[in-house]
Amino acid sequence: MNQPPSTILMCSNLLRSLTALALVAGLSSCAHIQPGAPPPVAVPPVTATLPAVDASQAAPKAGNTRFFEMHESFLARGKAGPVGLLFLGDSITEGWKKAPHIWEHYYGQYQPANFGIGGDQTQHVLWRIENGELAGIAPKVVVLMIGTNNTGRHTAAEIAAADRRIVQLIRTKLPETKILLLAIFPRGLDKNKDGTIDPRARRMETISAVNPELAKLDDGRMVRFLDINAQFLGNDGTIPRSIMPDQLHPNAAGYQLWADAMQPLLQAMLQ
Repeated sequence: MNQPPSTILMCSNLLRSLTALALVAGLSSCAHIQPGAPPPVAVPPVTATLPAVDASQAAPKAGNTRFFEMHESFLARGKAGPVGLLFLGDSITEGWKKAPHIWEHYYGQYQPANFGIGGDQTQHVLWRIENGELAGIAPKVVVLMIGTNNTGRHTAAEIAAADRRIVQLIRTKLPETKILLLAIFPRGLDKNKDGTIDPRARRMETISAVNPELAKLDDGRMVRFLDINAQFLGNDGTIPRSIMPDQLHPNAAGYQLWADAMQPLLQAMLQ
């Protein structure tokens, strides 16, 4: 049956309107896609995980130029002359460079050497020892503190076992050398701005579990354990920023506290 002209015109206009709306909707949905770009593909969320690393297995910092440069400088220091007192550890040990006047006052007379490297973990110190850093030297005492950088991925038991292996390795390489094993220093317990617990708070829980295990390595003669952590805490149990501005690394005032607290036992061990 033939439609009246007015009806045909209305249907034609309606069809044009629907086509235009469909075109606009299509353009809007694709507005964020660059010309010629493939359609977006849904990607499932990725959960970041740290690769498994054995804290007790010697390993270098692959690709870390500074690590190897410092290792070479330590080998050179050992060949350059006698080492009567050796500090071995991570950035907290390396940081004695921030307080040269304190270092010289307390340790200068003992022909000291500082073998601390920032960021080191137990496996890195094991690698350094196994690759010659104790060769050709005979210090009376090695001051050792290592493990805080392991707390991001290792358990207290793993860190304690790694420290135990380091102590055993030093004793094997330097049987006449005494070891002053320090408790791992405290880290800040700050909360994040959103109120969640800062990872350092969880790390401190690990440190608090490691230190009693380290204390068991004290044999009263060749290996002595010393916990001076209370020196770095205020009355409220937190770390004053006046001695550890970043809640981890001591400044000169913090190194003064360290030197004063360690001096009686170190002095006795150096006799």
